[in-house]
Amino acid sequence: MNQSINTLFTIPERSPRKSAEDVEAVVNYLIPPLGRNAVHVVPVGTGEPGRTAEYAPTPAAIRDGRAAGSANTLDGTGFALARQVSAMADFNDDDEVHAVYYPEMENLVRDATGASSVVVFDHNVRTDGGIVASNSRVPVRIVHNDYTEKSGPQRVQALLGERRAVKLLRRRFAIVNVWRSIAGVVRTAPLAVIDARSVRSSDLVPTDLVYPDRVGEIYEVAGNPSHRWHYFPKMEEEEVLLIKGYDSRGDVARFTPHSAFDHPDTPTDAPPRRSIEIRSLVFF
Repeated sequence: MNQSINTLFTIPERSPRKSAEDVEAVVNYLIPPLGRNAVHVVPVGTGEPGRTAEYAPTPAAIRDGRAAGSANTLDGTGFALARQVSAMADFNDDDEVHAVYYPEMENLVRDATGASSVVVFDHNVRTDGGIVASNSRVPVRIVHNDYTEKSGPQRVQALLGERRAVKLLRRRFAIVNVWRSIAGVVRTAPLAVIDARSVRSSDLVPTDLVYPDRVGEIYEVAGNPSHRWHYFPKMEEEEVLLIKGYDSRGDVARFTPHSAFDHPDTPTDAPPRRSIEIRSLVFF
């Protein structure tokens, strides 16, 4: 059922209107390897993962995603901004995150996609500013996509069992992340996303994601001047960014590479960004 990852979209002839929040900043693209690269995941609270690849810091024009309004959609650009008021009291409490936030996000993603069922299966808290917090990871400043043509279906099998997965994978499914600030307005390390319609299959490089007990696979991304970058400046806690990391359909956005970046106008006294992202399996 899975189709080629070659882009099937037409890039809009008109660019979004210019905004005072448009910015030029540096993103870190993969230098295409001679062999297979790997990212070695380290325990939560211990800093940066180990990487075997080399990366090229590259200037990129990053447009204000708010300027496009409702033109940003999960099936079109691969990302969308939404508003959601959470009942969470403490995002540092994993038990509360599972009990309260996971159901909230399942409802949000179901409403946003029209899916028949949604399963939130994972979350990460990230803290910027050189702070190594015991319950969080650092923002990822490497252009990447969390899943690949191979690892998307494999995640369903690993989480739901092979017998159930065989039935579910006969129909369309997707993986959608939801990203939000949990420490006020985002002033440092905002998240930027690439319009999925501007990504070509040759830009996506399968990379091993090595855990102590298993090996997954992500896409790291080679530079392409056609990439159309966007971010949502000064995101607030009641705003969430939905990002599609995989879709089994070939005629919609399938992979949406993204990266944290350093905004050149960040105040020197800005508080560090602290965020949470969940990942969800979406079945139609």
